[in-house]
Amino acid sequence: MAVSPHAESTGVPEDAELFARLRDGDAAAFAQFYDRHAPLLYGVALKILGNEQDAEDVLQDAAVQIWERAPQYRLELGHPLSWSVALTRNKAIDRLRSVRRRTEVHESAAAEPVAAPAPEASSPLRAMAAETGDTIRRGLQMLSMEQREAIELAFLGGLTQQEIAIRLGQPLGTIKARIRRGMLALKDMLEGQL
Repeated sequence: MAVSPHAESTGVPEDAELFARLRDGDAAAFAQFYDRHAPLLYGVALKILGNEQDAEDVLQDAAVQIWERAPQYRLELGHPLSWSVALTRNKAIDRLRSVRRRTEVHESAAAEPVAAPAPEASSPLRAMAAETGDTIRRGLQMLSMEQREAIELAFLGGLTQQEIAIRLGQPLGTIKARIRRGMLALKDMLEGQL
C-alpha cells in the first residue's frame, strides 16, 4: 500500500490509509481514527441533540457502526471523515426524533383518559375496566425504561417492531427481545391481579 507524502513526512497516517487498514479489521487503525476525530463527531451530535448524555450515546453508536461498516466503505464516495460525520449526524437526528416521539407518546398517554366502556355497559363493568387500566399502567411503570418505551411505541403508538427499531436506532432483535421480556415481566407482575 502506498503511503501518502503527508504520512511519510509526519509519520501520521492519513484517514484513507487508516480506513484501508480498518477494512481489514485493524483495531489499532480504528483507535487512531477514533482518537483523532471523536471530538468532532461528539460536537456534531451535541449540536443536534443539546444533551451531553445523548451525544455520548450517539458517538458510541456511531463508533460501533463505523467499525462494522468500514469493510463496505468506498473511498470514491467521499473522505472517511465526511462519511463518519454524516453517519454521526444521521444517528443524532434519529435519536432526536426518538426522544421527541417518546415525549409525544408519554404526553399523549398521560392526556388520554382511559377508554370508557360502551354506554350499555353496566356500572360494575365500567369500574372493572378502569381498575384494569390503572393496574396495567402501574405495571408498565415498573418495567425498565427501554422495555416500557418499546411496548408503548408498539401498543400505544401502533408501530411495528421494524419501525420501532428504526426510530430508536436499535437492531430489530434487540427491540423484539425488549418487547418480549417486557411483556413477560408485565404478565408476571399482573398475574393474579387481573
